[in-house]
Amino acid sequence: MSTLPQHPPEGTGPVRPSAAVARSAHALAAAGVGSARVEAELLAAYVLGVPRGRLALADDLSVDQLARLDELTRRRAAREPLQHLTGRAGFRHLELSVGPGVFVPRPETELLAGWGVEQAQGRPDPVVVDLCSGSGAIALAVAQELPGARVIAVERSPAALAWLRRNAAERAAAGDRPIEVVEADVTAPDLLAELVGRVDVLLCNPPYVPDDVVVPPEVAGHDPAEAVFGGADGLVVIRPVVARAAVLLRPGGVFGVEHDDTHGAAVPALLAEDGGFTAVAEHLDLTGRPRYATASRRADGQQAPIGAAWQTDSS
Repeated sequence: MSTLPQHPPEGTGPVRPSAAVARSAHALAAAGVGSARVEAELLAAYVLGVPRGRLALADDLSVDQLARLDELTRRRAAREPLQHLTGRAGFRHLELSVGPGVFVPRPETELLAGWGVEQAQGRPDPVVVDLCSGSGAIALAVAQELPGARVIAVERSPAALAWLRRNAAERAAAGDRPIEVVEADVTAPDLLAELVGRVDVLLCNPPYVPDDVVVPPEVAGHDPAEAVFGGADGLVVIRPVVARAAVLLRPGGVFGVEHDDTHGAAVPALLAEDGGFTAVAEHLDLTGRPRYATASRRADGQQAPIGAAWQTDSS
């Protein structure tokens, strides 16, 4: 287990941010935390109440501030998520409130959100739905970047809903168009019945990790299991969501769903097997791994022969 250097002897005075970051980074690296230097800088900036980019210009840390940084460093070394320690998570152009009870949004999900924004652009008064919304990351990113869109976020977990509503209120107070929050199970056969055939863009980052996969300690010990694991094959939520998407989308509407990198062709195949979709595509993340699949509702609103071809898009 990592240990921090001893505090400076009493009476030696404040500590420069660079020295405080170095001691924190050393402890995090010894504990096996990736990007130890970056995380140490983020923790120090949090303690000092300054942006990370202004650490070099910040005042020295007082003895009390150094003690606080040391405590946060110990907790991070024990694999408590950085976002739980600071209470914030960055997502595209947003800073969201997160903590126990809600899934911490990941950078790879920004790709799906960006695709959704691109798809909604140019559509008049688009209706965008975010299923398994969690903290509201996707829904709130779309609402910020497309103020003309009507955005609906769907979540069933009471704990996650509290964070979702908090973030929605914060963004509305900041001037973004308010989103609509719906408490519902995304696998319900009558989900969003009032929106059947009216949705332009439907996005979903569901629980998709197969039950037998060993996840990192930050996930296993802190992210809600119901937001992470998706049954024996990881598809227990994705299957009904695919079926419901074909009903909710208007002709020409589009659907994007994130999935596990071990799923390979499984999710595009599900979309291709549903005769209501066309233009099925698989998208890779920045590491070249399969990350999300997309499809378009047939423009004629009809069912096509199942088993349509699909392609991989690395963009």
